[in-house]
Amino acid sequence: MNTIIVYTSMTGNTELIARTLAKQLTNFGENVEIKDAIDTYADELSSFERILIGSYTWGDGDLPDELLDFYDELKTTDLSSNIGAVFGAGDSSYQHFARAVDLLEDTLTQQGCSILQKGLKIDQSKDLDLQEECLAFTLKLLKKEN
Repeated sequence: MNTIIVYTSMTGNTELIARTLAKQLTNFGENVEIKDAIDTYADELSSFERILIGSYTWGDGDLPDELLDFYDELKTTDLSSNIGAVFGAGDSSYQHFARAVDLLEDTLTQQGCSILQKGLKIDQSKDLDLQEECLAFTLKLLKKEN
């Protein structure tokens, strides 16, 4: 399957998740393109079957500034022929843990994208095994499509 992974990252955590997911999908024989959101236009998404979007959460639940132009375009893009999922890093000490994942998932749904599974939220304040969490997410993605 043809997949695009679009992400934004400040500390490198969300980028690490994006690159880990890309590597895992590639290992399963998937065709993956990975792009920083600041260099991506939402209309590019329609040429991919599967869309994965990753973002960290800024402050107490906001989308980061680097994602806003892409997000505004996303809200006017028809994604009814796409499938997708969302991922991101967050800090569980905040009231709205990884809320950017929820916002992006809602927007994909509103634009007609079929969500494959609940978004992956990685707590950057804990020492977690990123590889295992990403692999579980990847396997769920692949299972939902078969």
